[in-house]
Amino acid sequence: MNTQRVGFIGLGNMGGRMARRQVDAGISVVGFDTVSERVERAGAEPCASIMEVARRCEVIFLSLPDSKVIEVVTAGADGLLEHARPGQVIVDLSTAAASSTVRLASRFAEQGVTYIDAGISGGAAAAEKGTLTLMVGGDESVLEDIRWALAPFASKVVYMGQSGAGHTTKLLNNFLNAVALAATAEVMVAGRKAGLDLPRLLDVLNNSSGVNFATINRFPKIIEGDYLEGGLTGKLMTKDILLYVDCVRELGVASLNASGPLASFGLGTALGYGDKISNRVVDAIGDVSGGVRLFDQPKESAQ
Repeated sequence: MNTQRVGFIGLGNMGGRMARRQVDAGISVVGFDTVSERVERAGAEPCASIMEVARRCEVIFLSLPDSKVIEVVTAGADGLLEHARPGQVIVDLSTAAASSTVRLASRFAEQGVTYIDAGISGGAAAAEKGTLTLMVGGDESVLEDIRWALAPFASKVVYMGQSGAGHTTKLLNNFLNAVALAATAEVMVAGRKAGLDLPRLLDVLNNSSGVNFATINRFPKIIEGDYLEGGLTGKLMTKDILLYVDCVRELGVASLNASGPLASFGLGTALGYGDKISNRVVDAIGDVSGGVRLFDQPKESAQ
């Protein structure tokens, strides 16, 4: 077991679960979050400031909402750039704009600090089980040096290339996730209105060309009234889609399929589902389709 202390900045829905996995694996973790109770729930030792995290740790993890927040934490007043030391490693687990990531990595490199972008996939359930997939950009040799700190929460770590490659891969993945979820929600509402047996419909889809992550992992639970609470919210899904659109625009790639999921999750936010798990998009579509729900008697959602 590596005895180095790690720092965690951002201990919300995903960060808290990943930090808890590290703590349970015997790693010494110090944490900072604007909501102090989150640090305690994760089992980390609290720090009073970003500066304290930088002072106490050689490896620092970030799990933050978007690039704007990341840039405040890293490049803002009293941020990590101001306090980082040569030899430190910063691992950004957030979903972020690759262009911002590359700029930050360059600025940290000037101070002898390595900035690794490591997009995550698998959601809250995988974070709790330690089975997340990580897609990583940056210095591959440094990635090998910190695998011990990733192992408690990630069962698959894939090196994607230079700085920004990890976050780019994450945006591509999240866009496909959004398309599949929104489209499957629409299909399931249609199936319900058509009077189809929904478990049989899913069985057909999962053994046919329409199969996707949502048909396999989400809707078998949703049709029973379990929305798998605790995952990515509708508003954050919209944010990820917009980041994807910006990414492909910068790459010079036409984005012809973003309007569908943007409309779906935008509808969800307009109808009050934005702060709930993105799976609730099926209820938003159901609301404007005659008040459709996929189940008759909802049961207590999984926490």
